Amino acid sequence: MKPISFALIGRSGCGKGTQAELLQKHFGNLFYISTGGLLRELAKLDTSAGKSAKQIMQEGKLIPDFMIIGLWMRELNVNLKEDQGALFDGAFRRLVEAQQADEYFKFLERENTLMPILIDISKQEAYDRLTKRRICKDCGKIIPFVGEFKNLEKCDNCGGELLHRPDDNPDAINNRLAYFDNEVLEVLNYYKKDNRLITINGEQSIEKVFEDILDAVKQHQIPNSKIQIPNK
Repeated sequence: MKPISFALIGRSGCGKGTQAELLQKHFGNLFYISTGGLLRELAKLDTSAGKSAKQIMQEGKLIPDFMIIGLWMRELNVNLKEDQGALFDGAFRRLVEAQQADEYFKFLERENTLMPILIDISKQEAYDRLTKRRICKDCGKIIPFVGEFKNLEKCDNCGGELLHRPDDNPDAINNRLAYFDNEVLEVLNYYKKDNRLITINGEQSIEKVFEDILDAVKQHQIPNSKIQIPNK
């Protein structure tokens, strides 16, 4: 039996990071890969690639495929243990990325072990959340504008000051939401063809979204797969 991996997909602001954190706590043995986190770390570097990535992100545009694939592939090559599943937060956003991920897992002899989960929210809901969410100045934790998090005055992780993200401006947000319709829908259709995609209503409480994810994971069967789902 092979360990299962998850890919959390959805419009910006749908709560992928929050649900990824809950999945890590619940299943334990998952190697976490945040596409956004890797890109933000890259953008801090005083390199040509870092400066280019920073500019593209500030404009709300997409980083090239080769850069995204290279970042998460390096993370997997160096860190993923044989008994671990991977947890992708914010992947995959283009068809070629989804196809390359399948090829990579096939190389690892983990074919048909990746479970893509769409956290589905409307474009308007996404816009409302993105214009109001905040980020901790000290630890970098993103504070979503949902539920009890709306009333936080300090970071619940470290007590740091909460700020609005510089890339959460209206123009950049609209660009990010537009690429979902232009690019990510093709990825969703790719997963729907072989009945792999799990769709969750993301316009619920954080707790209910997570509950629905766990129920769906238990009930969903990936065709032709021999996967191991932790019993937690």
